[in-house]
Amino acid sequence: MQNPLTFRQIATLWREDKQKYVKRSTMSAYSLILQNHLLPYFGDVTVLSEESVQKFAIEKIDSGLSQKSVKDILIVLKMIFRFGVKSGSFTHQEWEVKFPTDQSSHELSVLTLDNQRKLMKHLTDNFTFRNLGILICLHTGMRIGEICALKWSDINLSAATISVNKTLERIYLSDVTPSKTEIVISSPKTANSRREIPIGKGLLKILRPIMAVVNTDFYVITNEAKPTEPRTYRNYYKHLMESLNLPAMKFHGLRHSFATRCIESMCDYKTVSVILGHSNIATTLNLYVHPNMEQKKKCIDKMLRSL
Repeated sequence: MQNPLTFRQIATLWREDKQKYVKRSTMSAYSLILQNHLLPYFGDVTVLSEESVQKFAIEKIDSGLSQKSVKDILIVLKMIFRFGVKSGSFTHQEWEVKFPTDQSSHELSVLTLDNQRKLMKHLTDNFTFRNLGILICLHTGMRIGEICALKWSDINLSAATISVNKTLERIYLSDVTPSKTEIVISSPKTANSRREIPIGKGLLKILRPIMAVVNTDFYVITNEAKPTEPRTYRNYYKHLMESLNLPAMKFHGLRHSFATRCIESMCDYKTVSVILGHSNIATTLNLYVHPNMEQKKKCIDKMLRSL
């Protein structure tokens, strides 16, 4: 009787099959999860039980990973498991992994109005192409990979829009020894991420004279034929915030700040969701729509007046 395949062998077959259908960057992320988490733990096993998966999840949380990170790892584990079931290597079973009650607060990092005004004034008064990229983030809510991939040709002054049609990232090459990374520019992950974002009057006023003299095939934040990568741009942003004595906040906080200002300005949620490129409005609602006590009181008062 033939010996059963190990998880490692099934994962290898799964990768060979999966890479035909997903982006290189997505496959790179899956490969990192495999190398760093799944293979060291499950590599030599031939049976995946709910008990072993539950134990794995708890150990990962105890090691300091967030529940979201562990859930992302389990998504990859389930894909490999289903592949193994389909090929007859694993026996089908359902897992119900339980997580400890998460008592921690998950407030988004968002600039206060005063700090956002201070940052925007500095960016406007001290023009550099890298500063312009940060200003565009605050005006549009674009992701850092989208900003790094943005070319002047993606900006349409006549229509007053920015076309978001690609993203830049550094990916892990899992099939190269020793391990290497590579910068890739590819289409956004989802169809909703491909979008047209209106340019406000303030940003349009800054862009108009610049675009009269730039090479439209150059990247915006370098104004050169060669782009910069997100890691390098994050470092620049970090040092800028420190120099302005502004609170330490991840670059993605600029996107959160844009979205928060939109919600505070009573923009309708669907429009904000489309501008951000969310796959559905529920993502926007869960992230940004959190009524304060005053809003709750007004809601109840309004309801009572209708009685």
